[in-house]
Amino acid sequence: MIVTSALRHAAAGSAAMLLVLSAPLAAAATPLRAPASAPALGPGSLSEPTPPARRFVDAARLDRSGTQVQPLAGAPAVPSLSALSWVVADAGTGEVLAARSAHRKLPPASTLKALFALTALPHHEADERHTVADEELTGIGEGSSLVGVKEGYTYRVSDLWNGVFLSSGNDAVHVLAAMSGGWESMARQMQEKARSLGARDTHVVSPDGYDAPGQVSSAYDLAVFGRAGVLDPEFTRYCSTAYADFPAGSWSYGIANTNRLLTGADGVGRYPGIIGIKNGYTSNAGNTLVAAARRGDRTLVVSVMNPQSGGGLAVYEEARALLDWGFAAAGKVQPVGSLLPPKSPEADRSDTRTVSAPGRAGAPAAAPGTTAERPAAAAAAPGQGPSVALPLTLVASACTAAVALWAWRRRVPRL
Repeated sequence: MIVTSALRHAAAGSAAMLLVLSAPLAAAATPLRAPASAPALGPGSLSEPTPPARRFVDAARLDRSGTQVQPLAGAPAVPSLSALSWVVADAGTGEVLAARSAHRKLPPASTLKALFALTALPHHEADERHTVADEELTGIGEGSSLVGVKEGYTYRVSDLWNGVFLSSGNDAVHVLAAMSGGWESMARQMQEKARSLGARDTHVVSPDGYDAPGQVSSAYDLAVFGRAGVLDPEFTRYCSTAYADFPAGSWSYGIANTNRLLTGADGVGRYPGIIGIKNGYTSNAGNTLVAAARRGDRTLVVSVMNPQSGGGLAVYEEARALLDWGFAAAGKVQPVGSLLPPKSPEADRSDTRTVSAPGRAGAPAAAPGTTAERPAAAAAAPGQGPSVALPLTLVASACTAAVALWAWRRRVPRL
């Protein structure tokens, strides 16, 4: 009786094991769903979410001269502009919606201060105080724009950044550069920062953007810097400030941002949703501008370099036209490029698996340049889970054990 009871318990245990093992198998047969793409970024976001999968585009289009655009049905006509080069892009996805001679190397003037800010902002806290030494104000180019920094005066770092963004003060740039390793060191740091962002047209000689032999950037690179800026809340706070007080010892004076799209000065209408960024001018570079604006859940960034007609304020009106067009063209153009950094060769090699969408057998491999992240389990084909082989092996083993138990039970004499 004891043996018979034990055998009954063993048989019941085997049946239970089969039931338990069948549950993972059923679960594994359920197709896995990839997480939804992160929403587009808004201005001032501290961290950048995983970007959506890049649509395959011919990156070589941006190397061509002339206007590059891929309109779909109902797309508005691209405005006719006089600038030597320009770019309009979606700051959230990084997609370039249209461009003209995007990689043409031209003097950037003070728009290069956007790269300076991206590089130097992390070095010091906003409320840190610094007393300016005389040597920190040496070497400022003749005719430079100044905010009025004086040796022997003590300034908060935030005051100096207001001087950079609002007054385009080369004196403030010199002091902040001295605080962050020195002039030549800052030029090298900016060069490294540009390369890390995928901006390969920029060559930094003078961190303040003052004309210097060999110093160039491009509309593409300026748009890259602008996009990176609106992802940084500190950068965004400074570049979108229209007015501030600048200290002068025991008193202070008001300064205004020289970006007319932000202030509405000199007859240039303030652009709705404008975030700002940076304008510039030198006799060699002409007028330059990188700007961003937000409408609804979309943020656009534009860069305009050296308009050839319309006077000194034409750069703002051409940027306005690009912003208007970019918002109107939402969903009506295919991108002609991307502001996102190119992937490393290692990342390219690790992203070669084919992922089939549910309900579609044999979907094509991801296009080159795709950056969408997915769980490793999602690489399995639909109808299979990531661990199907293991439950099948366990079920087979349980069935073998049950058969052996049944055979052994038949040989046991009944008591």
